[in-house]
Amino acid sequence: MIKIKFGTDGWRAIIADDYTVENVLRVAKGTADWLNKKNMSKVVVGYDPRFGGALFAENVANLLAGEGMHVYLSDDFASTPMVSLGVAHLKADIGVVITASHNPPSYNGYKLKASYGGPMIPSEITEIENMIPDTIPAIQSPKGKIEKVDFESIYMEKVKASFDLDAIRQVAMPFAYDAMFGAGQRVMKKLFPEAIHIHSDHNPGFHGQAPEPIERNLSELIAAMKSGKGLKVGVATDGDADRIGMVDENGEFVDSHHLLLLLLYYGHHFKKQTGKVLITFSVTDKVKKLADLFGLDTIVTKIGFKYISELMLTTPTLVAGEESGGIAVAGHIPERDGIWVALVILEFMAKTGKSLTQLIQDVYALIGAFKCDRYDLHLEESQKQAIIKACVENKIPSLGDYKIESIENMDGFKFLLGYDRWVMVRPSGTEPVLRVYAQAADTDNVKKLLNAAKETLLKIS
Repeated sequence: MIKIKFGTDGWRAIIADDYTVENVLRVAKGTADWLNKKNMSKVVVGYDPRFGGALFAENVANLLAGEGMHVYLSDDFASTPMVSLGVAHLKADIGVVITASHNPPSYNGYKLKASYGGPMIPSEITEIENMIPDTIPAIQSPKGKIEKVDFESIYMEKVKASFDLDAIRQVAMPFAYDAMFGAGQRVMKKLFPEAIHIHSDHNPGFHGQAPEPIERNLSELIAAMKSGKGLKVGVATDGDADRIGMVDENGEFVDSHHLLLLLLYYGHHFKKQTGKVLITFSVTDKVKKLADLFGLDTIVTKIGFKYISELMLTTPTLVAGEESGGIAVAGHIPERDGIWVALVILEFMAKTGKSLTQLIQDVYALIGAFKCDRYDLHLEESQKQAIIKACVENKIPSLGDYKIESIENMDGFKFLLGYDRWVMVRPSGTEPVLRVYAQAADTDNVKKLLNAAKETLLKIS
């Protein structure tokens, strides 16, 4: 049997290769044994629209019920934040989400959520991982109970109680929403039926496209924004709707670096909220610059929202997030939530009467303009290791013509190049790729940095 290891955010593998019913049952058995050891018995189980989601979730529920658990099983696909909210709402001990999030359609996965409605802390994930058996467990006759729950309705009620939806409709409409065939499709149609809905039907194969809301995957949303139909903003969420990307009224992609800045600006400057700002290592340093201007503390963590979520349990937090589109805000569960964040940004637009472009320009006036982008290099494992070895041994003095002034290595390697420019190199924790990130003053210079870095790194490998 394969050794099952959890990565940055859960266990993920290719369906019918390592991701099989048998291996999912092994993970579920480790989960059940951990729960029994902790004298816990209430589990929420959900799944996204990905291929096989219901099948895998039902097998997990049956095994957990056979081990004596009371299982709250989603009655249909739901977003990860809906399942996480359901854990907190039902006062369950943990949650299990069958999802591979933004990964390509050939993948599925298994995420663990804690009682507070956010990612389980790393030490507890490791405990469960170490209890996964090497043999395939049998499903026992149920000693517990399986109860079907509509998690989408629970989520809808909280949204309606938390946002001025009428103001959003009056000021921020019309807008376009790209569900990327993911779990946000139904709830957004219910909230905003008059919006333009793209890829908002159930297609478990995502038309072959990885459901990650980054610029290169959002050509139809960008085209809609450029169509001359007067759309105010574009919103996209990933496969399990915990990540977000946006597009402004001119068809320009707005990444999570800028969304974090907007949320910080709105929360503190307009809503007078306080708290710490939590960001992962790959997020722009401009977030800290704005937080410093507001007199707020910034904490930088390793990459993976589980590190942020653990901090949020003991740290009053204003905004928290990752480069990859996972963002959390005050007043909600300690969890990434693409739809919730979109609603906050739409509310910001509605309350100020400003466009997304105008709000970003207001932020630039405080901290300076910048752009960020990322290359994902699909390399052989030996190539990746050669590059990482060169980074560890400090054998990269420059990236093309760009001299490296200093290096930070909290999680990956960030090469500081002066003039608010940097390049970061890190192997993905969920996919077989080497990620290369860059920041510079504008898009052209970011591309130059990324190309210089790619050329330098490929020579090493």
